Amino acid sequence: MNKHTRYQIFARWRAANPHPQTELHYNSPFQLLIAVLLSAQATDKGVNKATAHLFPAAPTPQAMLDLGLAGVMEYTKTIGLYKTKSKHIIETCRILIEKHGGQVPQTREELEALPGVGRKTANVVLNTAFGQKAMAVDTHIFRVSNRMNLAPGKNVREVEDKLLRVIPDEFILNAHHWLILHGRYVCKAQKPLCHQCIVNDLCEYKGKTVSLPPPLAEAV
Repeated sequence: MNKHTRYQIFARWRAANPHPQTELHYNSPFQLLIAVLLSAQATDKGVNKATAHLFPAAPTPQAMLDLGLAGVMEYTKTIGLYKTKSKHIIETCRILIEKHGGQVPQTREELEALPGVGRKTANVVLNTAFGQKAMAVDTHIFRVSNRMNLAPGKNVREVEDKLLRVIPDEFILNAHHWLILHGRYVCKAQKPLCHQCIVNDLCEYKGKTVSLPPPLAEAV
């Protein structure tokens, strides 16, 4: 895919959605970190249902730590792998208090040193909470990048590096959100909704689906 085509794709996404946002609900970098920790192998909707009760009860690392592991699990038990995730949350809160003054660190190295925080989670926090040029590649973004030939790669790190290299600078801060929303609601895994896609003519996917014409009215 050439540079001009990539620019047009992101320009259209920006025109349609100038200020894209994560679908996870949060009110602070700490709450975003916890929401992303909980979101692994879970839906944003499911996480939001849990955190709608968890965050009012424990809006800060100290308050979360005060809940204790059993208390946190009471709020997270509807989420997959909640026992492990809850342990990570408690351990993370302890480290935030002991090493970072209760604040979420703003470097990748410090974030990835937190329990349960991998590169993808760190990238989400760096980009969404702190406005850094980071690209979190999940299954949606990996699929879209390869399917459209936008930034093809054999693994998530390869796609991440390529996206950061080829996306025009003016789009990079919001690119993660446009890509994930496109993959979640339009360029779906099983059956992409190409007939609803605003970048259909720019996409280089060879297996595009097309909308069928409306059926002819039956003769009376």
